[in-house]
Amino acid sequence: MRLRAGGDLVSALEEMVRALRDVAQAEAVAVINRDGAVVAASLPASVSQETFSIMCAAILGAGMTAATEFRHAAPHRVILESKDTTILIQEIGRRAMLVLVVSPERTLESLSTALSRFAQAAEKELG
Repeated sequence: MRLRAGGDLVSALEEMVRALRDVAQAEAVAVINRDGAVVAASLPASVSQETFSIMCAAILGAGMTAATEFRHAAPHRVILESKDTTILIQEIGRRAMLVLVVSPERTLESLSTALSRFAQAAEKELG
């Protein structure tokens, strides 16, 4: 934990989430565990953290179930695309996932270096 201006405690992971949100110009960034609990997040106030995190965990879990039914390897990420947003749900190690919500103009290819660095650092932070 680190001390932030104003005396608030903030974890290194929370700082990393905010930094990724800025770098990616994302609408939202979250780290969620496999059960759907939020570990660290930077979400708009209008978004229910609990609903958002549980649904993201369920989506990745459903993708894993679908793939293993065909005896294929479980996916490491799921991408949801609509006309006004792209949502990336990507594994971070075995126990957590990164969720990134960006406008469709922000391609995941353009963010690949930032996402890779975040995933590596977050996996270390999560232990």
